[in-house]
Amino acid sequence: MKVVAKFGPESAGLIDKPDPVAEGEFVVVKIYSAPMCTEYKGFKNEGTGDRFGHEAAGEVVEIAQEGTVKIGDRVVVMPHYPCGKCYLCLAGEYAHCRDDQQAPNVPEQAGMTATYAQYILKRDWQLVPIPEGISYHHAGMACCGLGSTFNAMRLMNVNALDTVLIAGLGPIGLGGVINAVYRGAHVIAVESHPYRAALAKKLGAAAVVNPQDADVVDQIRDLTGGSGVDKGIECSAASEAVRLLIDITRPKGHIALIGGVREVAIQGGEIINKGLTLHGTRHYDLPSTPAMMRMITQVKPQLDTFITHSFPMRQIQEAWALQCTHDCGKVVLDPWA
Repeated sequence: MKVVAKFGPESAGLIDKPDPVAEGEFVVVKIYSAPMCTEYKGFKNEGTGDRFGHEAAGEVVEIAQEGTVKIGDRVVVMPHYPCGKCYLCLAGEYAHCRDDQQAPNVPEQAGMTATYAQYILKRDWQLVPIPEGISYHHAGMACCGLGSTFNAMRLMNVNALDTVLIAGLGPIGLGGVINAVYRGAHVIAVESHPYRAALAKKLGAAAVVNPQDADVVDQIRDLTGGSGVDKGIECSAASEAVRLLIDITRPKGHIALIGGVREVAIQGGEIINKGLTLHGTRHYDLPSTPAMMRMITQVKPQLDTFITHSFPMRQIQEAWALQCTHDCGKVVLDPWA
């Protein structure tokens, strides 16, 4: 099979690897859509590798034993390699498994966990059926494209009475705009990149403010009649974004952290005095997958806007170069084109 490899700074292409073989719970999925995430961040750096990607949609083509899927099933390949046995996994919260990516939870066949590839090995219970009428590219958005913010909206119970602030309009933040608008919320977004700011408005954001403006807090207060936002989502991995959300979220509001901020100075009194609730958000649970698929069937036009580019996998170098410019929304690879 063909697999994406990075050969050095700004140098990437395809290499050959043996096709995977189904074993135990691990089935072989032929990947037809590989959504791209943050892997591009190392494109210009030193280093090599051939295990890129964690999102996919495709078709089950080989099984070793009877299980939850059969050959020919169209499925979304959920990310992670959890244990499947701990209390978190049994509750469907496998993204928080403490033994994620640890042996023996990954297949013994080396290098079969990447999604920038023509095939992947995955446990059958981590494969979500794709309903009829949903394309592979749209179904693939059930991973990072929509997943993290879908979970944030669920945890914060976002509804049509809410004003939601989304800080950072990379693909995750842009997916958050789709999620919030789907729930009927009024969306204010924070982004400095012109392309992504414009794309957010196409997806339904009512306003986009530039975080580099000195009066950004005042702008948001003006947009909310002085009260601040009801709920906020941090998607930028910037400590300034967390600071902004704490400042601008109204008392008793909710904040979800998705972007992975490493360090941020927070005074406990600020959270206590405003009665804020903070949610750490990664991926949604398995019981929520039917709701996710129902949403995808209803937001197809927005997804066509959200997915701005599709590349044959052999053009990985061009795809990564585009992502580095940020002049894109969600980008997908076709491993067979």
